[in-house]
Formats: sequence, C-alpha cells, structure tokens
Amino acid sequence: MESVVPIDDRPMMGNPGWRRTLNILRAAVGDSLTPLAKPPIAQEQLRRYANASGDYNPIHLDEEAAHRVGLDSVIAHGMLSMAFLGQFVTQQLADIPDAYLAHYQVRFISMVRLGDSLTCYGHVKERIPSSDGRETISIECWAQNQKGDKVTTGEAAVSLPNF
Repeated sequence: MESVVPIDDRPMMGNPGWRRTLNILRAAVGDSLTPLAKPPIAQEQLRRYANASGDYNPIHLDEEAAHRVGLDSVIAHGMLSMAFLGQFVTQQLADIPDAYLAHYQVRFISMVRLGDSLTCYGHVKERIPSSDGRETISIECWAQNQKGDKVTTGEAAVSLPNF
C-alpha cells in the first residue's frame, strides 16, 4: 500500500523529505524502502550518546584529543551510525503486528564527523517464505553523508507474518 510519510522528524514546511513510499509488505525484490534522514551530528548528541553507551573515548568528545591522534576534529561513535541504520530497518516494521528484526550486521566504512547529515537507505534483497506462516525479508542498507559517501553498510533480515 502506498502512503505519504515523512522520512524524518522535521516539520513538513519546506521539507522535500515527504514523498510517496512503498510498504514493506508489498515491496518486491529490488524495491527501495522509505529513507531515514537524520539531522546534522552535533557535539551535544555525541555527549548524550557517550552517556547512554558508556563510551567516553576522547576522540568522540575532546577536540584536542582528536587532534593528538591525527584527526581533524572529533568523530561520531561508529555505533551511533549503526543505531541510525537499526532505526531505519525497524521503522519499516512499525505498523506490522508480530514483525521483528531477526538478524542485523553492519560494517563501518568511513568516519562520521560533526556537522555530517546522515541518510539511511535500503532495498529488499530477498523474500523467503517459510512453512511456519512467516516470511523473512532480507534488506541491504547503508548510511551515507550529505556528500553521498557511504559511511556504514549493513544487512538485516526481518521476520513478518504472512498476511
């Protein structure tokens, strides 16, 4: 079923992120899924993520520490971009009762810097019906920055009830 949904939480006014999308239940192999656009990475977000995760590595929080190890500036936690991709995948399941994430893995490709705006994309890679009344959908996904560079890539498998 097609619907009009936001690809991020910003207000609709002037937001080109509103578009027609395809529900994962009807998505065929190769179909793109609804993207998830995140606001630019801010220092406060990195502080909050460090508090939540317990990862206080100074390269994520202290400009001078980042410079000492050869970085231009602090970098985001890799697990933050992994969390964004996880959010992207699970948002596809939000309105489907008994759907769940069965498998998820990522690979970190490039550093995410302050000010980077990440957008998560993906498409259906495979649909596998099972004898237990469920279907597994494999998703290839990635997060890319505002320059179009992929920073994190991943694969996920979601399990859905057959309707």
